[in-house]
Amino acid sequence: MKVNDTVRVISGDNKGKEAKIVKIDRKNGKACLEGIGVVERHMKKSYTNPKGGKKTIHVGIDMSNLKLIKAGEPAKKAEAKADKKAAKKAKKGAK
Repeated sequence: MKVNDTVRVISGDNKGKEAKIVKIDRKNGKACLEGIGVVERHMKKSYTNPKGGKKTIHVGIDMSNLKLIKAGEPAKKAEAKADKKAAKKAKKGAK
């Protein structure tokens, strides 16, 4: 997997969702996905940030919980089986 690949989350709270990879942390085995795992952190007042405030960051999802999606691949196995059955039925009826 690499940046800009489309993946599907196969386990966890976001199971079934599809998103594009924004960033990969290979050392920890995590991937940051677009729109998934985005949280707000409250920042303390400091010299560099005198007002404090909120900052949105990506929380990585373990790469073992992701599946790479290829172009034209059906969303679920059941849909793939249904497509195969329909094609077989159409072919059988054409004789």
